[in-house]
Parts: sequence; C-alpha cells; structure tokens
Amino acid sequence: MIPIIPIQDFKPVNTTSPVLGDATLSGLTNPPPLSLYIHIPWCVKKCPYCDFNSHESRTEIPEKRYVAALIRDLELSVPRVYGRKIKSVFFGGGTPSLFSADSIDEILSAVRMLTPLEYGAEITLEANPGTVEITRFAGYKQAGVNRISLGIQSFNADYLKALGRIHDDKQAIAAAELALNTFERVNLDLMYALPNQSLEHALLDAHQALTHNPDHLSFYHLTLEPNTPFHRTPPCLPDDDISADMQEQIEALLAEHGYEHYETSAFCKPKSQGRHNLNYWQFGDYLGIGAGAHSKLSYHDKITRETRHKHPKAFMENAENGNAVDTSWQILQADLGFEFMMNALRLSDGVEVSFFQQRTGLSLQAINKGLTAGCQKGLITQDLKRIKPTSLGQRYLNDLLALFLD
Repeated sequence: MIPIIPIQDFKPVNTTSPVLGDATLSGLTNPPPLSLYIHIPWCVKKCPYCDFNSHESRTEIPEKRYVAALIRDLELSVPRVYGRKIKSVFFGGGTPSLFSADSIDEILSAVRMLTPLEYGAEITLEANPGTVEITRFAGYKQAGVNRISLGIQSFNADYLKALGRIHDDKQAIAAAELALNTFERVNLDLMYALPNQSLEHALLDAHQALTHNPDHLSFYHLTLEPNTPFHRTPPCLPDDDISADMQEQIEALLAEHGYEHYETSAFCKPKSQGRHNLNYWQFGDYLGIGAGAHSKLSYHDKITRETRHKHPKAFMENAENGNAVDTSWQILQADLGFEFMMNALRLSDGVEVSFFQQRTGLSLQAINKGLTAGCQKGLITQDLKRIKPTSLGQRYLNDLLALFLD
C-alpha cells in the first residue's frame, strides 16, 4: 500500500482574474461531491450497438488478478482524493455481474478501508439478465450492494435477438422479479426505436416494465454509434416521426403511473433519483478506476480529467507497476461553461444558479451569452435561483448546447 499524502486544502486563490483559456480558477473554494466508478470490462458477448469499453470473455476471465489491479489503482488514487467522502459507488461495464460476490465483497472492503465511504452510500451494480443467479444476487447484497441496474433493453424476444443480447424475454422477466425480491432499489434499463420496432411494441415494453413497479426506469433511444457493427451496417430503424411518438407516449405513460421524468432518459418514483448519475449531471467529481475508466477531479485552482489504460491487460500491467493512469489533463476555463451545461441541461429541473460558480470556479458571466440566447429562443428559463431547460430545450438539446460553444 502506498503512503497517504493529503491533497491541498480548498481555499480561494489569490490571483488576478485569469484570462479566458487559462486553467487557473479563483472560485473553487470547496470540493463538489465525490463518487467512485469501478469498471468491469468483460461481457459474454459484445452487442452490435455498444461503443463502451467492453471485451468478450473468449477465454477465462483473470478475475483475481483484475480485482487486485483495481485495488492497487484505488491505492494509487487515494492521495488525489484524500479525506473526501465517497457519496456513491457504481460498478459498470461490460457486465459486472460476471464477477463473483466474493470479488465484489473484496473490492468494497478495500473501498471502505482506503476511503471514507459515506454512511448509507448508494452502491449500484449493473447486471445482465443472462448472468443472473439467486445466490449471486444474495451475495452482492451481503457485500454491500444496495441497488441493481438491470440491462433489460426489451421484454420482446425478437427485439432482444436483433440487439444481439444473450438473454430472452423469459430471462428478462425472471431477472427483474429476482432483483426486486432481493433489493429495495432497482433500475430497469430499456431502449426504444429498435430495429423494425412498432409504436405498439415500444409501448408494450413500457407497460411490461411498469408491471414490475421498480423505483427507477431508464429509457434510451437506440443510436448508431461510430465504430460499432450497427454503424457500419445499419439495421432498419423507425423513422424520426415514429421515434418521437414513442418517446412522447412512453413519457406520458410513465407520468400517469407516478414516475418523475427528472433527466433526459431517466424516470423515478418520488425521492428515488439515481444518486450516482445525478452527481455526474450536477458536475460533481468522480474517481474512475479500472480499464478505460474516466475521472473528473477538482482542486483549489484547477479541474482535471484522467483516463486509465483501456485494454484490460494493459490496465492490469500498468496498475501492477504503479501507474494505472494513461492520460491526464486540465480542463481549460474556455471549456468549463460548455462542460457544465452539457451535463446540467440533461436535468428536467435544471440546476441551482449557485452550482455554476461552486462547481466551475467561474462567474455566471462566463456563460451569459449562451443563457441570453437560450432564453430568447425559448430553450431556457432562468431566475435568481435556477437555470432550467424548457420542454422545447429538452427536445432540441443539441441546439441548446451549441449556444454555449462560442
């Protein structure tokens, strides 16, 4: 284990106002909330739409070695976040549910030993319905996982096959029931605008999700991401008008059943927002460990980003040699306004005005041009307390964000 070296205290920096483009900030007097992301890069089969850093497990997964590398990565990272409480933990992938409950327990034990994990912290683990087992779920819960996010995508066997998923409709339903019988907090991930999907079938998926009554639902529009098989050979997708009808009617149906549409693709029952992702959208900090993981960390005079080595083998080798970080850089002041708004405007209720200076170290004047243009175009509302996208702004989010690029 490496020695613990405290990071610098957060305090105002005695400098003159920095010029645009300078990375030095004067308003970061306190650190934002901090989350921990843990990446498990393997999956049984790579889906043709997926552009995440995931790798098919064609041979035996080096689970023990990877767990040791994760813990070493965390040890190496502690000096950069020393003393800061971890408010949430998220195991993402890949397919984290490929790992045993013992491995998840070992990782979380290290987190508790090396960091001040907040009491009652949200600890989420992503799971694939095709890798779900009763004993494994019980083991995850015993290890400290208190929230499961299930990658259902659809309850229709034909669409699951078209998406290249390893589970079928029966496994999707069984996994949802098992998760809800084991955990109090469950998110079901679904997609719409699937290959050859009809409006009727998209709504049937939404109705099926509602029968399980989870506290959280995510509905994502299928997009053809670069460097994926679907991008190279596009399937037949619903046109824009049908996709828009799907989105509108799914949102209306969930609202009828008491779900709050609090973020572009996220819906929840009252007081059940996903705390980990909410911290991203509110421009909080996050430490990412594992192959290809990203971090955003704030200091008293700068905000930095860093990435880990992307390939699992390269990550493990470098972590073992004492340097898991592949690249790191400071976010320029000129980019901070856009980066903040790119996250904040995904939230239906927007963010408090005070968050901007607290999380970027900049005066609101830095984004005044974009705010003014957004208000004039009816894409944003702003008062003394809150910046909030209108329904029109949410629908044309890319056009709204472009106003903050100047």
